[in-house]
Amino acid sequence: MRRAASVSDYRELARARLPHFLFEYLEGGSYDEVTLVANQADLRSVKLRQRVLRDVSKLDLSTELFGQRWSLPVGLGPVGLSGMYARRGEVQAARAAREAGAPFTLSTLGVCSLREIARELRTPFWLQLYIIKDRGFVSDLIAQAREAKCSALLLTVDLPVSGSRYRDSRSGLSGGTRLQRGMQALARPGWAWNVGLLGRPHSLGNVEPVLGTNTGLEDYFGWIGANFDASITWDDVAWVREQWDGPLVIKGILEPDDAREACARGVDGIVVSNHGGRQLDGVSSTASALPSIADAVEGRLPILVDGGVRSGLDVVRMLALGADFVLLGRAWAYALAANGEAGVAHVLKLIEAEMRVAMALTGRTDVRKIDREIIDER
Repeated sequence: MRRAASVSDYRELARARLPHFLFEYLEGGSYDEVTLVANQADLRSVKLRQRVLRDVSKLDLSTELFGQRWSLPVGLGPVGLSGMYARRGEVQAARAAREAGAPFTLSTLGVCSLREIARELRTPFWLQLYIIKDRGFVSDLIAQAREAKCSALLLTVDLPVSGSRYRDSRSGLSGGTRLQRGMQALARPGWAWNVGLLGRPHSLGNVEPVLGTNTGLEDYFGWIGANFDASITWDDVAWVREQWDGPLVIKGILEPDDAREACARGVDGIVVSNHGGRQLDGVSSTASALPSIADAVEGRLPILVDGGVRSGLDVVRMLALGADFVLLGRAWAYALAANGEAGVAHVLKLIEAEMRVAMALTGRTDVRKIDREIIDER
């Protein structure tokens, strides 16, 4: 395999290895993908101020979040279906994160179940949670998270309904036939053998209790449409809090007023996120939304962010814009698809190395002191 030197290299390797419908699902956004493109473009447009002749021989990239010390202000955010990108992919990614001293977040819509991750990892991890109509199922999943000693719950609130994702219709993932997807899989024999055959079962492990025997990909979007609850309100946040006494983080904040409401509701953190450009197209990129949200929060709770991050330089940009912690999404999923656990581990090392360069050349020796002063407003 060609050695990857960057996340963009891993993206091309993932494209060459995954069946077309899976790569398009990972790659795509909603509608015309305006927000998807803006997430990267707006972040890359953030200019930094280079400072010289400062002692940057010792750099501290570690940070504390939710009572734990992390090697980097970076974690693996939730990516649905990531167990289809590599054999038992969520397990492989979780192992890589553990070794790097970074948090791993399991998606409700992952292939590997919460119990499988807990059994394989044997260390705390984060769980991303959706509110669905079957509140009994949600309560049971929260109970499983407590049993597994998950160290944070990321309640995702920006999917009361699913955005229209044209790519998934065109690729055959949504509305396509099993034969259509099977032919695409056969065109990638390495994936077909290692993941398609040896990676079974291909189920949505966490939602098996409500899916029953219908756990194939053909049920994925149908299940979302039928089960995600459009009536969710802030009162449901309080309902989750009644059952969860650990760190509770609201994921999907894009407006300062919603950030203030989250503070008022007593949650432990927020994630500035537009769901990777996969929900409402045309909303702000996370990089452009972040500064006003940081101003509204005024340090009352930690701000996490995702969207468009493809390098350690991007991480530093997000920290300068007001984030306390950055979640990777597609960046680690590309690496997982290309080279499994080793790929994810390598991406985290790349991120660290790139952060060190960016910090040294902006004169910041501690990630906690990265602020807007390093942004060039000219």
